[in-house]
Amino acid sequence: MDTDKILLDHGSGGKISHALISAMMLPVFQNPILEKLNDGAELRIGAERLAFSTDSYVVDPIFFPGGNIGDLAVNGTVNDLAMCGAVPLYLSVGMIIEEGLGISDLRAILHQMGVAAKSAGVQIVTGDTKVVPRGAADKIFINTSGVGRIPDGVEVSGQRAKPGDRILLSGTIADHGIAILTRREGMMFDAPIVSDTAALNHLVQRMLAVDPDIHVLRDPTRGGLGTTLNEIAGQSRVGIRIMEDRIPVRPEVAALCELLGFDPLYIANEGKLVAFISPERADAVLAAVRDDEHGKDACFIGEVVSEPAGRVFMQTGIGGMRIVDMLTGEQLPRIC
Repeated sequence: MDTDKILLDHGSGGKISHALISAMMLPVFQNPILEKLNDGAELRIGAERLAFSTDSYVVDPIFFPGGNIGDLAVNGTVNDLAMCGAVPLYLSVGMIIEEGLGISDLRAILHQMGVAAKSAGVQIVTGDTKVVPRGAADKIFINTSGVGRIPDGVEVSGQRAKPGDRILLSGTIADHGIAILTRREGMMFDAPIVSDTAALNHLVQRMLAVDPDIHVLRDPTRGGLGTTLNEIAGQSRVGIRIMEDRIPVRPEVAALCELLGFDPLYIANEGKLVAFISPERADAVLAAVRDDEHGKDACFIGEVVSEPAGRVFMQTGIGGMRIVDMLTGEQLPRIC
């Protein structure tokens, strides 16, 4: 924290975001549940284990190819619960609406929220709505919180990656962030780039049915795949090695990233996951993922090693080795 003002970089999900959390928030709120820093908190109430998560959505634009802020908010919190190994059950919705938002826009957002909740099998059971003066917000901001039940025998955590684990990626990366960018900047292409926003809870349950002892699940949203892998390497105190030529990127997305100087490893995703799986069960889990509509492009991208602990390396397409660090700065602002 070497600045006296909050910057956009503090919301990037990268190094500066983590510094904000570790330097200012954890010392104030520190407790054993929070300090695990998973996608959601694990709560024990009697014999039940529950996952609880919350997220706020400020995406610009609020409508984009493949979705809008409404289904993005539902899918995002459903996924955070699923990455805890939980079966999502209930959501809350809080909306901050700017004066002047079109009623037709709000109706479209609410409709997509309803569709997304039904598809995920969750109920929206409570909420709150505030309207602020024109200029005090940007059209609409949405917060969703969720609760889910963690089945017996499931222990998913960013602290459980082990040397030898194989790393599964459920599909192509960078689709969401680039879809947001193209709509924001008015870019038009013959093959439109579409957000991957989707609820992954059914996919996760399919995976856990094959292997209840999956070690880590994480959806690489803000900060992208590169930042997510660094978080896990740090939480588990292990090294991670990935292969550049195994990481799937759609040709049109890769071309646009190259044109604009973006690294797909740091672009946000909203419908993909990474899983750390013991080598004995990895092939069976991959087969199950590929049977799901959201995992047809799934593949193994690397493995966990003992050293150097806390670091991520990538073998490049030309055979060299590159350090993959956390995202520094804000590559694409307001993508979720």
